[in-house]
Amino acid sequence: MAVWDDLVGQERVREQLAAAARDADALVTSHAAGEAPPDASKMTHAWLFTGPPGSGRATAARAFAAALQCVSPDRALGGEPGCGFCDGCHTSLVGTHADVEVVRTDLLSIGVKETRDLVRRAQLSPAGGRWQVIVLEDADRLTEGAGNVLLKAVEEPAPRTVWLLCAPSLEDVLPTIRSRCRHLTLRTPSVDAVADVLVRRDGIDPQAAAAAARATQGHIDHARRLATDERARARRATVLKVPLRVDDVGGCLKAAQELIDAAGEDAKQVAEEIDVKETEELKAALGAAQGGRMPRGTAGAMKELEERQKRRKTRTQRDSLDLALSDLTGFYRDVLALQLNARTQIANEDVRDSLDRIAHGSTPERTLRRIEAVLACREALDKNVAPLLAVEAMTMALRAG
Repeated sequence: MAVWDDLVGQERVREQLAAAARDADALVTSHAAGEAPPDASKMTHAWLFTGPPGSGRATAARAFAAALQCVSPDRALGGEPGCGFCDGCHTSLVGTHADVEVVRTDLLSIGVKETRDLVRRAQLSPAGGRWQVIVLEDADRLTEGAGNVLLKAVEEPAPRTVWLLCAPSLEDVLPTIRSRCRHLTLRTPSVDAVADVLVRRDGIDPQAAAAAARATQGHIDHARRLATDERARARRATVLKVPLRVDDVGGCLKAAQELIDAAGEDAKQVAEEIDVKETEELKAALGAAQGGRMPRGTAGAMKELEERQKRRKTRTQRDSLDLALSDLTGFYRDVLALQLNARTQIANEDVRDSLDRIAHGSTPERTLRRIEAVLACREALDKNVAPLLAVEAMTMALRAG
């Protein structure tokens, strides 16, 4: 399997990255042989991957990083870098390659300190003699100060360092940074392509894979979770009942509280899975005595971990709410399609009765206002409005229509 196999529905991007990986290999080969580099090259030191959620921005960046580190002997015989089997490809994809740093954040932002650490890492020569690759999956979460720190590293890169930045859109990255990057735009993969990869790679039943891909409209990670996690399906069912429960003020407030509670349950689930393990590992590293007693002078490290876990819980809750609002937008989009007799696939076919009921009981104009209410809620959350207040305002607007 090649490193590109998980890059679903992105043929054009795959071709561009494969061409760049070939030229990058030629640059390394000529340097090792003491020869002059090729006159023209599709390789550059900084890349920016943008695209809607679920399009595979981070997947593309990680695949490219693996192709840059490919050491397959077939390359010398004209083979493509990115075989997927050699030590360079394998360790890059699983996250253990010494020269590939993948940065993703569980928090709401990436600060100056973390970025300075990355920049220092980027100045190192590659241990394996090929490329030092920094994959920043959440470039849109850089604070302004952190972005300015990164800018200098992108402006004056080390000779064998490659920056791979990922963000939803160009507007999410500082203009000074994006102007120094080669830009690749990914698109939302087709429902059929997502269903195919769920069956082929994850062994999911074809019918379940097709239903999950259709419901999430091509978002690969959400589709996989929906197809494999009963709790995810239960939370989605709760969200899709909201349009039927906003007939009065009491129903609006109750529906809002249930959405907040569902997001809180998501955050709690993450805490149960990760926080306990992190805490135990840190205690062991700090030399905790039997019974859990900590050595003197370690309270600061434990407090720092607790603060980080608290911030991660906040982001998890926000991300869960954002997913719920996306599902709600999809519901009303289906309603609008029915009202306009549009020839388009209905994403939420499993709740067709609810869609028909809302469609027949309102007008396209009211449906558009409801979609605008959901989008306004997302914007309010981005501006740090209290989540319950923002969601209550939304459900009341859905009632007014």
